[in-house]
Amino acid sequence: MSSSAQPGQENRFVLEKREGGVVTLILNRPERMNALNKDLVLALNDALTRVEADQEINVVVLAGAGRAFCAGGDLSAIGKGHQENNVSELQPILRSGMQAVLKMRTMRQPVIAAVHGAAAGAGMNIALAADLRVASEDATFGQNFAKVGLFPDYGGTFFLPQLVGPAKAAELFYTGDMIDAAEALRLGIVNRVVPLAQLESEVRALAQKIAQGPAIAIRAVKQTLFGRDKEELMALLNLEVEQQMKCFSSGDCGEGIRAFFEKRAPKFQGK
Repeated sequence: MSSSAQPGQENRFVLEKREGGVVTLILNRPERMNALNKDLVLALNDALTRVEADQEINVVVLAGAGRAFCAGGDLSAIGKGHQENNVSELQPILRSGMQAVLKMRTMRQPVIAAVHGAAAGAGMNIALAADLRVASEDATFGQNFAKVGLFPDYGGTFFLPQLVGPAKAAELFYTGDMIDAAEALRLGIVNRVVPLAQLESEVRALAQKIAQGPAIAIRAVKQTLFGRDKEELMALLNLEVEQQMKCFSSGDCGEGIRAFFEKRAPKFQGK
């Protein structure tokens, strides 16, 4: 999704573009492939809160600036926190991320994720929290937490098994392997795949079609499909944070992050 969109609200981490009853929120750390740090996640949470309360908005589109949708958590910040045994950066990323995906799942407006480039780790799970996903042909998806000794978060352990079944979800979690857009479509992770040059126009057309539909009925359908699982989702989000903090403090996490930056295979010890 192009980063040329002008923000409707001044926030350099999440740009906002409005068109009719549709608002597009654009994750805006393109120099880091929109990797999630405290500032970006807090900005996304604030934007979703504001949009949810706006009675003129019927559909929300979530996209990424630059060459990726979202590369997941910012491993520079996470690695520094692990080295210093300091969770002050990770805790807000996790807690605000919990709130963001919970809002996406339960807010009255349908949410469409427009995915291009990488949607990895928490970035993939943000996309999974949306009602619908449209991907470009260059999109890739991965639950790559295992590559760095971390636990799936942002609702991944809730959303992914619902879409692909527990066995395939387990394979993606255990291996951390990336899959391409065609495989994501085959597995039912995305609703459709389009050429990159057409992603913005295809998503705009779909969003406007939904926005012009019967809002009362559409919102009721969303709450029936997704809103009824709120308590179960909240419980699993809290469990994910608990497990993530345990994994964050492990030696395997430190080794995984070091190996990532040293561009080598990690040597996990199960400690």
